Amino acid sequence: MNRSGLTRAAGIVALVIATVFGVGYIPVASGTFGSAAGLLLWALIPSSSSAQLVTIALLFALGSWTGTVAERHFGRIDPGEVVIDEVMGMAITLFMNPVGWRGAAAAFVLFRIFDVIKPFPARRFEQLPGGIGVMADDAMAAVYANLALRALLAIRIW
Repeated sequence: MNRSGLTRAAGIVALVIATVFGVGYIPVASGTFGSAAGLLLWALIPSSSSAQLVTIALLFALGSWTGTVAERHFGRIDPGEVVIDEVMGMAITLFMNPVGWRGAAAAFVLFRIFDVIKPFPARRFEQLPGGIGVMADDAMAAVYANLALRALLAIRIW
């Protein structure tokens, strides 16, 4: 066991999950690639609200744990290598939005915009401790992206 109480194997598993099987190690725009991984997950999960909610809750819980482990491992807050938050962000952005691939592409762009600008209170959520802060700011940005996507759907942009 190491200082954090994890076995070496548990630490490795946590980093694999936090980086979404290494996607987070892509040296440029890892968050964008993490969001793309979120689109792939969205394509695989059933469109039922319960399946989507379970997926979001599971991602938040796993991301909170693995984000904390990753912060200790990388020695900094919200390390760029952690992209499970972007995967969850895409799941929240697309939650119960009846879209095809065109709408999913719009959701991708909207989430990336809101994740970068982090409107209030998303930026404040980064200050929450450990992995919860890693996940919460992206969750809030994704709520904004979800609402923007709903607005676009309501005015029938596509």
